[in-house]
Parts: sequence; C-alpha cells; structure tokens
Amino acid sequence: MKHVALNTRLWAAVLVPALLSAASLAADAQEVVKIGFSSPLSGPQASSGTDNRDGLLLAVKELNAKGVQVGGQKVSFDVVAEDDAGDPRQGVAVAQKLADAKVRYVVGPYNSGVAIPAGRIYNEAGMVMLTVGSNPKLTELGYPRLFRVGGNDVQVGTAMAVYAAKEMKVKNVAVVDDRTAYGQGLVAEFVAEAKRQGLNIVKQEFTTDKATDFTAILTAIRGAKPDAVVYGGYSAQSGPLLRQMVALGLQAKLLGGDAICDTETSRLSGGVADGRVICMRAGGLIEKSEAGRAFIAKYKAAYQRDPLTYAANFYDAAMLIADAMQKAGSTDPGKVADQIAKGSYKGVAAEYSFTAKHDLKSSPVSVYVFKGSQPTALSSF
Repeated sequence: MKHVALNTRLWAAVLVPALLSAASLAADAQEVVKIGFSSPLSGPQASSGTDNRDGLLLAVKELNAKGVQVGGQKVSFDVVAEDDAGDPRQGVAVAQKLADAKVRYVVGPYNSGVAIPAGRIYNEAGMVMLTVGSNPKLTELGYPRLFRVGGNDVQVGTAMAVYAAKEMKVKNVAVVDDRTAYGQGLVAEFVAEAKRQGLNIVKQEFTTDKATDFTAILTAIRGAKPDAVVYGGYSAQSGPLLRQMVALGLQAKLLGGDAICDTETSRLSGGVADGRVICMRAGGLIEKSEAGRAFIAKYKAAYQRDPLTYAANFYDAAMLIADAMQKAGSTDPGKVADQIAKGSYKGVAAEYSFTAKHDLKSSPVSVYVFKGSQPTALSSF
C-alpha cells in the first residue's frame, strides 16, 4: 500500500504542474487570422500599392498591440501581401495563391480591372473581399462576400461633370481614358452626366495604362480647343500627360478622379500640376476630421511620408474585419460577411454601411486642387 501511495504522490507531483501548464498554454493560445493583400507593388502604380499596403499594415499593428478577442479567444492578425502589378492575369494568379494558402480574407485589389476577374477566384474560395475597385460592374457580380470600401465610378464621374459645369463653368470638354475598367468606367459616367449638364464633348480619345507619349492625341485635342481635359486613368500617365499638354500650349485644366489625386501626378508632371489639376476622391475630407488628422499623423510617423489616396480605406478595411468578427463572435468568413452586410462601422475614410449590392450607402465626393505639388482639399459634396 505504501508503494501505491508513493506512486500516487509521484504522479500528482508530475501531473499537477503539467495540467497547470497546459491550462496556461490554452489561456495564452490565440488564433492567427491571415489577411491577404493585393495591389500593384511593382510597375508604374507601385507607389499607390505601397501606400495601400502600409495603411493595412498600420491597422494590423494597432490591432495586435491592443489585443483582440473574438468569442472569448485571443485573435492576432497577419498580412499576406502579394504584388498583382495592376495586371489582371497576375491578379488572378495572386487570388489563386491566396485561396490555395487558405487565406480567408483579402483587402484589395486596388484596380477594377484586376478585381473583376480575381473576384471570381475569391468568391469560389468563400473568401471575404474588401476592395476599392470603383467600376460599377464589380458589385453587380452578386458575390455575397465582396464589399466595395470606396466610392464607385457613378458617384465620382457624376460629381466631376457637375463640378465642371457649375463650379468650373466650362463649356467644351475633351475626354481621354486608358482603356482600363477603371478609366473607361469613370469617363463613361462623366460623359453621361456631362451631356445632362449641357457640356459639349468636343473630342474623345483613348490611350493605355502603359503609355508615356501622348503627343498624337493631345495634338488632336488641341485643335478642338477644350476648356478642360478629363482623364480616366492613373497618376503614372496623368503626370506625363499634363507635362505634354503644357509643352504643346494647351491651356485647359486637367480634371480626373481619385487615381490621379496624389503627389505622383505632380512629380511626374515635372512640377506643373499646381493650379492646373483638379481631382475628385470618393469620401469626405479626412483632413477635416479628428480621426482623419490622427490617422495622417500616425501614418507619417510610421512611414515618414504623407498617405496617398487609399491608405485610409485599407486601414479601415482591417479595422472593419476585426470589428465584424467581434460583433459576430466568430472568425468564420461567412458569419463575418453577414455581420459586415447588416452592420455599420465608422472608419477614418467613410461610414461603412452597405446597400444590398454591397456598395457604400453614402459616399460624399471631395474636390482637390494641386498647390505646392500636393492635392489640397477644396470642398466636399
């Protein structure tokens, strides 16, 4: 009996600390949620993609620092960043890579032309996709876990036309698009509203999102004597386009959407953007809100540069995912998507409340003009 009692005491001495250690490990255990990222990190739009990535990384760093609990369990977040180069084929390959890696959430793509084909892969994998792609066709795909976390071309293109007619007081307008889903969509919405506003479309031209020489189309446009040139495309082309407009003696203003509304446009124009470029972004003026100013300060402290167009939206997207998980009490993408669809979250760049198609219910449009090589806020409507 003494032998048995001794063994019992020995087992107790071994098992009790082991059980306590296991309990401690269980308490400290946490689920790691991977958030995929897709944007151009190489090529002519790399500055925008880097800006997007860094906004997302800033949010994840904050979430992990403060600690997040979902359904009573600790959750941490990890970003899986991929370069889609702004190319539809590479974007589809990125989507498949993330899906194969069992990543359940993705923020991106940045470009509509990438988001539309990649969206099919994300949908088939059951992933939650939060994108700033603005072409209206995106949310018309009907994917239940796809949400647009920026404005769409209807909102921005329409606002551009109204502003051109009522505030700029122009009459004759030339339009150019880069043949991307974004550029074509934006210009189509502008032209439709411009006609309703009584503007004359005196020339309609197109280029590509790889072009650097615009002499031929600008020569044709100059002959039409427009008061403004509307460009549907990205800063990588808008800067050189503006520089060549000035070289050819075109006095018209350059009007565009959110993709030209960053310092790259000025830099690539050779410094001639001031007073010549008017651009519009979906969303309110984050510079005017306390949360917006705080975000800008945090971003600058982290990266020693100003945020560009969509850093705040990518930051908000991570925060929106975490908020929806906490409210749903689950990291399951289906339950999180249901919560996002029915819920509301106030972020830095927008109020994230969605229509049945998963567009933002409300997205004001803000107007910027370039001053000191920077897009400077004028108004919001």
